[in-house]
Formats: sequence, structure tokens, C-alpha cells
Amino acid sequence: MASQEIENLASALARLPGLGPRSARRAVLWLVKHRETALKQVLDALGAVQDKLVECETCGNVDTQNPCSICADPRRDAKSICVVEDVADLWALDRARLFTGRYHVLGGRLSALDGVRPEDLAIDSLLGRVAEGGVDEVVLAMNATLEGQTTAHYIAERLEGFPLRITQLAHGLPVGGELDYLDEGTLAQALRARRPLG
Repeated sequence: MASQEIENLASALARLPGLGPRSARRAVLWLVKHRETALKQVLDALGAVQDKLVECETCGNVDTQNPCSICADPRRDAKSICVVEDVADLWALDRARLFTGRYHVLGGRLSALDGVRPEDLAIDSLLGRVAEGGVDEVVLAMNATLEGQTTAHYIAERLEGFPLRITQLAHGLPVGGELDYLDEGTLAQALRARRPLG
């Protein structure tokens, strides 16, 4: 039986996605064994992130600066915007290093069952970015779920009046799959094979 503080740490880690109680205890044991090196680094990194973490006002990404490093990068193609459901999806696509444009995070997907309506998502801010001009393509990179595809079709309808190409990810995305869990090869194929919507 460990002290209450160690149990509290294990309980906190067990709430992280992908970690259950046993994995969390193993992580705590590893941190305790390496407390001179790893524990301090983890604590310092968590403290730095807690103090500096902000949401990008332009795209909705999470970073330590506003605008985020992607929006602030002059090498990114401002003519192309890739729309994703969540920050995890943005990070997964950007890790593949195949999309050189900018991103837009919706903050979820339309879902009648969960009560998520268009006004609950960052769709109006996307329309505002497109209305400012200079955007040639919007890539709808929704998860291949019923709600994701419903969201993509809704956004495509809202973008119909703008002079731009609307594309979506294709080939390689399994139905029901989520971007954050796919390997980079599958994401690369999906980005390369994107196709017009409608």
C-alpha cells in the first residue's frame, strides 16, 4: 500500500486517455525510480505548459503562443484551410507533414443525440476566415463517422456561395475511424487522395 500522495498521483494519471489504473501505477513507479532526472523534467514541463497554454484565436489550436505557431508561420499556405473536429486531429495531420496550409478546429462535430448544434462549433469563425478572402481551398478532414460526415456536408453547404474548392479526405480512412488513432501512412494517403465534395 502506497502513501495517499502516491495513490493520488496514480489516480490522476489513470484519468488520462489510454492509461488505466495498472498502467498509471507502473508510470508512477517509473517516475519514483527516476525521480532525480525524469520526475523533475515532467514537473517542470507541466508547470511551463500550465502557465503558458492558450487557445489560438485564429484557428482554435492549443499552443503556448497566440496566434499559434502554425498560424504565425509565414511558410504556411494561407490559401488552403484544413478543417478538423479537434486539436488531436490537427496534431495528427500536421505530424504527417504533408499539408502545408493552415488549420481550423471546430471543437467537435454535429450530433443530434449529444445536443451539439452548428452554433456550438466554430463554424461561423471559419466562414469569417473564408469571407476575408484569399482562401482557394477548404479541406474537410472530418472523422469517417456518421456525425463527422454530417458535419462535413453541413459545412460544405454553408461554403457553397464562396469561390473556392471544397475537398474532403478520401481513401485510407476506415469508416468509423478517428484521425488521432491512424498511422502517418494512412493519413498521407488520405491527404493525397482528397477529392471534391458533392
